[in-house]
Amino acid sequence: MRFLPGLICLLPLLSPLAHAELIDDINDRGELRIALEANIAPFSFKEDGKLTGFEVELGEMLARELDVRPDFVVTDAADLLSGVESGKYDVAINHIAMTPELAERFDLSAAYSRPDAQLLASKEEPQRPLVMAQSFQPEAKSDPAPSLVIPFQKGNPAFKASLDNALTRIKDDGRLEQLSQKWLKKQE
Repeated sequence: MRFLPGLICLLPLLSPLAHAELIDDINDRGELRIALEANIAPFSFKEDGKLTGFEVELGEMLARELDVRPDFVVTDAADLLSGVESGKYDVAINHIAMTPELAERFDLSAAYSRPDAQLLASKEEPQRPLVMAQSFQPEAKSDPAPSLVIPFQKGNPAFKASLDNALTRIKDDGRLEQLSQKWLKKQE
């Protein structure tokens, strides 16, 4: 009983340890669970029954950089972000634009693309809004292209650092530019 007051004082210090960091969970599983809708070319879609597109290839590259397997989970817009928020998926890579509302709700990767706003708009069905439709309005008059980011659960600084470092390596060695040229170059 003499140790009880000491243990009570240590509990607040131990509580952060009880919450595992996302990167540890990913490494333990050996896979990165990536949610996407797979219905918008050139971002992610099925071709001959196989998942393909810019964001599919980006997810594969990121998983390799994190030294894990990619596990793509095709879902719908209603489940996409709520699934990330609940931990059902680790990340969503689904042409999601940076907005203040998104940043309040999730931790976010560094921007991985700024595709032409016309490309984004032309690929959408008229009756179906983008996941973050309001975010595809120009951020500023001088820069109409939205910044696409990868949301994940709040409170995961080690994962953010790992993800951003992986994106940096992919950018620095030219792979991201090659991927953008392959999938997102302007259609004449």
